[in-house]
Amino acid sequence: MKKITNTAITHGGKFHADDVFSTALLKTLNPEIKIIRAFEVPQGFDGIVYDIGWGEYDHHQADAPVRENGVPYAAFGLLWREFGESLVGTEEAARFDERFIQPLDQDDNLGGGNAVAAIIGLFNPSWDSDEDVDNCFLEAVEFAKVILDKKLESIRSIQRARQLVKDALEHAEDNIVVLPKFAPWKMVLVPSKAEFVVYPSQRGGYSAQGVPSDDDDNALKYEFPQEWAGKTAEELKSLTGIETLHFCHNNRFLVATVTVEDAIKACKLARSKKQK
Repeated sequence: MKKITNTAITHGGKFHADDVFSTALLKTLNPEIKIIRAFEVPQGFDGIVYDIGWGEYDHHQADAPVRENGVPYAAFGLLWREFGESLVGTEEAARFDERFIQPLDQDDNLGGGNAVAAIIGLFNPSWDSDEDVDNCFLEAVEFAKVILDKKLESIRSIQRARQLVKDALEHAEDNIVVLPKFAPWKMVLVPSKAEFVVYPSQRGGYSAQGVPSDDDDNALKYEFPQEWAGKTAEELKSLTGIETLHFCHNNRFLVATVTVEDAIKACKLARSKKQK
């Protein structure tokens, strides 16, 4: 990976999501970086050049790079290809490129009406405005950086969740995974042998859910019994003998209890009923 210099240059005039998000990315990598907007790259410029100059982070030349799937790179994609892995790792960098950057690169190269690109475009001064275009560019960059920062934090949050759930899976008993707190769990548990997951509820007490059998299928490995669905707390206690079981979703994928022990009991009872 190349060094992030303290100076970079991109094109002046009207700006687009490509140069705006490229700038936001560079500022994420180096908060001290100085961005120059110009219409030509000065001879001997010693810094990162992007979206101008036909260099390694430009895409306007005849032999501009294209991804294996046919989506052409724009400057944002080229910079992310170079530096994104250092922010979120190889797997997540590729996923972020596919889901967020490629649509922006596609829009910059071929059009297509990307909603985020259209919003960034609104920061350009109107034809009869006296606003300074460079100031508008900086405003757009700050807006884009908020989006980028939130996206990156979301990725890192998922990475933290993956580790938390993996740790809980290693200590699971009877294919029932108990999480110390709620975290996104499907990416770890769906491919595993886990059948139920239990976690503290944001409403108090505990929730238990059946684990889906496949990422693309909502069918659960074990559903909660049909006779539990939509019943009152009193009815559930009578049906199951589980003291604090007080809710079962009509779609039978989730139950709620006061204690973690009763959540685990509900999972075991649901499984035993289906196995009979």
